[in-house]
Amino acid sequence: FIKTTQYAEELLSDIEKLDWPERIKIMQKNWIGKSHGVDIYFKLEDSDKILSTYTTRCDTIYSVTFLAVAPENPLIKDLVGGTKYEKGADEFIKKIKKQSIEDRTNEDKEKEGYFTGKYAINPANNEKVPIYIANFALMYGSGVVMCDAHDKRDFEFANKYNIPLKFVISKDGKEVDANKANKAYTDDGILFNSGQFSGMNNREALPKMATWLEKEGYGKKTINYKLRDWLVSRQRYWGTPIPIIKCGDCGQIPVPEKDLPVKLPEKVKFGKGNPLEAAEDWLKVKCPKCGAEAKRETDTMDTFFDSSWYYLRYCDPMNAKEPFDKKKADYWMPVDQYIGGAEHACMHLIYARFFTKVLRDLGFVKYDEPFPKLFNQGMLHGEDGYVMSKSRGNVVLPEEVSMKYGIDTARLFLVSVASPDKDVQWSDKGIAGSLRFIKRVVDYFDSVKIGKSSKKVESKLNKTIKDVTADIESFRYNLAIIKLRSLFDVLESEVSKSNLEVFLKLLSPFCPHIAEELWERIGGKGLISLENWPKTDEKKIDKAFERVEQIQEGVVSDISSVVKIVKEKGAEPEKVYLYVLPKELESYDSEILSQKVGKEVIVYSVSDKKKHDPEGKSKKAKPGKPGIYVA
Repeated sequence: FIKTTQYAEELLSDIEKLDWPERIKIMQKNWIGKSHGVDIYFKLEDSDKILSTYTTRCDTIYSVTFLAVAPENPLIKDLVGGTKYEKGADEFIKKIKKQSIEDRTNEDKEKEGYFTGKYAINPANNEKVPIYIANFALMYGSGVVMCDAHDKRDFEFANKYNIPLKFVISKDGKEVDANKANKAYTDDGILFNSGQFSGMNNREALPKMATWLEKEGYGKKTINYKLRDWLVSRQRYWGTPIPIIKCGDCGQIPVPEKDLPVKLPEKVKFGKGNPLEAAEDWLKVKCPKCGAEAKRETDTMDTFFDSSWYYLRYCDPMNAKEPFDKKKADYWMPVDQYIGGAEHACMHLIYARFFTKVLRDLGFVKYDEPFPKLFNQGMLHGEDGYVMSKSRGNVVLPEEVSMKYGIDTARLFLVSVASPDKDVQWSDKGIAGSLRFIKRVVDYFDSVKIGKSSKKVESKLNKTIKDVTADIESFRYNLAIIKLRSLFDVLESEVSKSNLEVFLKLLSPFCPHIAEELWERIGGKGLISLENWPKTDEKKIDKAFERVEQIQEGVVSDISSVVKIVKEKGAEPEKVYLYVLPKELESYDSEILSQKVGKEVIVYSVSDKKKHDPEGKSKKAKPGKPGIYVA
């Protein structure tokens, strides 16, 4: 075991220091599970033995009708040992060990128990209550739970095993018979049949009852954690060998440092049990203390043990004398940005935090947290809607995608379809759209004339540098792609080489291979991936151009809505006619609008007497009102 509980409070309090997704922080807080409660002492009937039960709801002490003991609790041997209940208890415990913790604590799963034949005395009212081994009881606190009718799980268990139940809380404080109720009473209310606390609101009574129990010697206020000491030993071949030698005379002796690391034997027989127990040549050794015949420990460590400090080894991977050089670790750590799945929230990430704190206290590192900043990426789903997996057969192979579309196309599609922390569904139609954009970019670089950029291009380029930089730093890749596409739409047939270089640098993180090819094509030196990231020239950003772009974006949305309505009515628009006020005519670019809408867009001024009449009502068109028409 590793004593993780010694760091429970620090692991909990330091969560507030972390720049992590809130849901991950909540998951860790719940996993550590700090609670304020009372250890209440139940005396075992006809014995001096005391059973300590931990509860956060001492307001229900007068309603307790049975105790539940965790199947893992060593106390069970004392309760059933040498009695007629011993054999049945052993069989029940073996059965429960096959159940997962998730199933045992799931309220909707059936609750199972076994009567120990023993009773305990409730200190509050001296009533005798039966003691059961129950699958829902865990080794939290003392591993003994007081049970009553104000808990859904306890209520169902009692009904199943014909255990009487009592209510001590009701909405108005009037007495209610729990044995006539069809479900547990879990709401707050007024206490009754609760001694001196009857008539009080149960929540207001809680701290007063805790104080009373402690004063009378019936219990003690305490703080508990769900976090348990970490069991790292595994009975299997894979994993790091535990460096212990077992000697009949000296006991368990650590392997001398000069003999580390202990390596797994390569010639082993797999089949029944732990193969290390049958690896005689590896197993038998001399005791490093007395020289007598001894055996190695055959358990190996939980694989999480290694993955809890691998990041430190990355700082100094070739070191053959020590795990890592402290100076190198101090230089590289803590990790600036950690990216990983949410499934690691309550195992790897807690163990890594624990390891760092222990190594800090041992003088190996100087910081408290290994990963101050965390980002959770989404999962990739197949076209069937399920997460891609070999077992489902819905995996899209990267090599096949690369052959058909090019791997840059796949990258562009995956980052543009959604925010990277959201789940993404693969779509052949979607990746085909990304391919069309990349082909447009390549075709443009085949025809562009290198010369001088217009002020409009310069303005848009510098605004895009600013926006894309912020989007990348904030993991808004999908928004960065939208802005890159928008920039590409305003690039003209003649652009300066420096501006083309900037465009390729912005494209490079998303389409690195294409960017390198085009970089070489325009005479770029070396690799674009080694170039400095472009910087924004705020002086070149023209607010007027920005306003024009915002106007165009708005009208694109309006046109798309009109086209959608026409399509829903069964018609397929061929052209779109946009009528605008004369003073706003320069704010609309027919070519850009056509590209964004996917239809030919023709822009007219409402005062233009030569304008087209889309409705065909007159041969001589007259000035009209601003609007969108389709034909």
